[in-house]
Amino acid sequence: MSILQTIKTNARLKALALYLLMPRNQARPRWWVRNFINPFYHRKGDNAVFRSTARLDVLPFNGFSVGNHSVVEDYAVINNGMGPVAIGAHTFVGLYGVVIGPVTIGDHVIIAQHVVISGLNHGYEDVTMPIKDQPCSAAEIVIEDECWIGANVVITAGVRIGKHAVVAAGSVVTKDVPAYTIVGGNPARVLKRYNFLTAAWEKAYKPQEVEIVKA
Repeated sequence: MSILQTIKTNARLKALALYLLMPRNQARPRWWVRNFINPFYHRKGDNAVFRSTARLDVLPFNGFSVGNHSVVEDYAVINNGMGPVAIGAHTFVGLYGVVIGPVTIGDHVIIAQHVVISGLNHGYEDVTMPIKDQPCSAAEIVIEDECWIGANVVITAGVRIGKHAVVAAGSVVTKDVPAYTIVGGNPARVLKRYNFLTAAWEKAYKPQEVEIVKA
């Protein structure tokens, strides 16, 4: 068994390791972790940019990588405490964005302002215990290449967004989004699909409208 596995399976060692890595009841790593461990442990691609006020709450026990020429804008927060975060090349994370792992983001993705992408869920089932004290669960979010995520979007745990999809501003995404579609609303639903036969974005019909068209 590796040292990391030993720490993870021993409650006392795990608690000690977490204390050494970050202050109690905080998500931000200690100064020495941010400056002396993370720069050597995590991958930052060529010409990738972390703006000066971007907050990287990343720890060495989960992965964190950013591809070439990507940008994490001012006041954005990246957190890998519950799972790894991988951001591809030529991808933009906008102002005040929040990315909580496990999350995988592809290449050439645009994430606008105030977007929340969280692979984390808080437990709430036990009504005798405060929600903040209940165990958390995690499910990976995947955003494939070339997507555009509009401002103020929320993407919930376990969702996959297909290639070249567009999520309209203000949407709440709770289910998978097919590739080459435009979705919007709360919860988000398909508004348009790209038709490769006509080379055009076409309105998505409601089920009753499909029956009328077929008739």
